[in-house]
Amino acid sequence: MEILTELSGDLFNITLNDPERRNAQTPATWDELYEISQGIPSAARFIVLRGNGKSFSAGLDRAMFTPEGIPGQPSFIDLATRSDAELDDTIAHYQRFFRVLRDLPQISIALVQGHAIGAGFQLALACDFTIAEPNTEFALKESQYGLIPDLGGTVRFTEILGYHKSLELIGSGRMIPAAEALELGLITQISDHLGSGLEQLCSPLRSILPETLIDTKMLLARIAYGEEPWVAERRAQSKRLRQLHTLMSQQ
Repeated sequence: MEILTELSGDLFNITLNDPERRNAQTPATWDELYEISQGIPSAARFIVLRGNGKSFSAGLDRAMFTPEGIPGQPSFIDLATRSDAELDDTIAHYQRFFRVLRDLPQISIALVQGHAIGAGFQLALACDFTIAEPNTEFALKESQYGLIPDLGGTVRFTEILGYHKSLELIGSGRMIPAAEALELGLITQISDHLGSGLEQLCSPLRSILPETLIDTKMLLARIAYGEEPWVAERRAQSKRLRQLHTLMSQQ
């Protein structure tokens, strides 16, 4: 799949560009996304993930399920023959981009239209915010193929929904309309025009001192990952106070 990148003001756009295949993903897609994430321009305050065409991403390329697989990439049959340690390392490698988005200082935003299925939904869930068109549908369909979501989908569902609702939705793999996804807290906003929704979301965040927004994101991420929240708050606030003191001293 071709992946396009562009810096537009303070927005760094990453666009999946395989509309004829509904932006189906492969392990090579995840490797390229990770490499892109390691070179985000310093001028960017926001990372915007998009998918060209009618769908954001229909998920994993179905060729991964065939014995032939995808040239130059392992099929699921190949993966299943590896040792436990090798298989664990491989999946950890695939997860890198989906994990790194929360560690990057930029705010990440997915703009979703049409469908976000499986890995496509997990890509949106990995972002800090998701804006979707009203007719968008989401699903973690891995269970219908005998698999589980292993690109952070189970982590995000459990964080947002808790155990019971996560089990229902991941276990069934059913489609989730945008309105329901919004009500559940799986997406941030529904907008008829994704560009307008993006501007509406980013505008108030731009008024915040960049370092403050970064530290706020890092604080919430540490708490979400299990760091003792009172300690996390103290450390983040200490950093903010010192930086504010430095700025005031320079005036």
